[in-house]
Amino acid sequence: MLLKAPAHASRILIIAALICFCLKTSYAAEPADATAKPQPPGFSIPYIDLNDQAHRQVVVDREEGQYLGHPTTVLLEDNKTMLCVYPKGHGKGGIVYKRSNDAGKTWSERLPTPASWMTSREVPTLHRVIDANGKKRIIMFSGLYPARMAVTEDDGQTWSELKPIGDWGGIVVMGCVEPLKTGKGHYMALFHDDGRFISKDSKQESPIAFTLYKTLSTDGGLTWSNPEAIHKSSEYHICEPGIIRSPDGKQLAVLLRENSRRHNSQIIFSNDEGKTWTAPRDLPGSLNGDRHTGKYAPDGRLLISFRSKTPKGHTAPTEGDWVAWVGTYDDLVQGKEGQYHVRLKDNTKGADCAYPGVEILPDGTFILTTYGHWEQDKMPYILSIQLKLSELDALAKNN
Repeated sequence: MLLKAPAHASRILIIAALICFCLKTSYAAEPADATAKPQPPGFSIPYIDLNDQAHRQVVVDREEGQYLGHPTTVLLEDNKTMLCVYPKGHGKGGIVYKRSNDAGKTWSERLPTPASWMTSREVPTLHRVIDANGKKRIIMFSGLYPARMAVTEDDGQTWSELKPIGDWGGIVVMGCVEPLKTGKGHYMALFHDDGRFISKDSKQESPIAFTLYKTLSTDGGLTWSNPEAIHKSSEYHICEPGIIRSPDGKQLAVLLRENSRRHNSQIIFSNDEGKTWTAPRDLPGSLNGDRHTGKYAPDGRLLISFRSKTPKGHTAPTEGDWVAWVGTYDDLVQGKEGQYHVRLKDNTKGADCAYPGVEILPDGTFILTTYGHWEQDKMPYILSIQLKLSELDALAKNN
């Protein structure tokens, strides 16, 4: 039997509910409850398709019959010079190097590289670093065991050979590198391993467990500490981390691929410069995918580029394609869907695409660069797309 509450008790309950609602919807540095129910794999925000807008697209490199993939980019402080590296093969192979002098509108021929770059066995990643004395460098990592690094101190005119940075390795090292507030020239890099490459004789466990690692540098990226595990699980295969710092600079969010495909993509947070982390929780379906890379627009919104990929048994209108998400940092904190889900380019073969470089110009132009099977039955090649969020706003308004 149901009992009817007195009228004054109902009013108290309504007021309490309104207070809780206001507290939950206001901005907070703490992320949404990590024990919340799983997010649905789909999304309901506006979907914008840029696939056929050829005027935005620039071919960075293409070679008939040759697989070209997994690029990363660095935009220098002149906002004109861009460097791009990528392997000649699927996630492995000799590293190809190109330069643009006009913010990605045109690209050089392939540039000479040190001999050891031909021995790379993994996806190369580029990062700008600055030491405590203001010395600028660009560092390039190549993973598996041992993790190796090359350095340039003249903005890419000359490079060192690839050299081991320790007696350890990993997968896609270092997928993201973030300057820390713990001191000048301090950086944190995140990467993952599935048990095969963290040490010379390491082997996978059964069941397979994925471990997320951090490594630190206090000398502007020249040397790196032994990796420290920050999360390990055989149920959640989180990997390919992408760091985004909060607008107030006080918090780090890390978006993560979930490789078992049993769950949505994941997110973790740190409020102490990476010393401690929240438990992983689901990202909304609008951010389901791999290798999330993002930057802020001048208006404070975020654009995150990634490969669309949903958990097993589900699909998305952009499944396997190169996509972008537009929203706010608060959307990440609160677990909200965001503003737009954008298909940048249709990938014609499975989910083999989109390890993206993301750069932003002062006028708000995003330069997004990745690889994919952009033509049916053809080898993948490197493509760049330029856009402004104001253009997406106009397209969404006209739809």
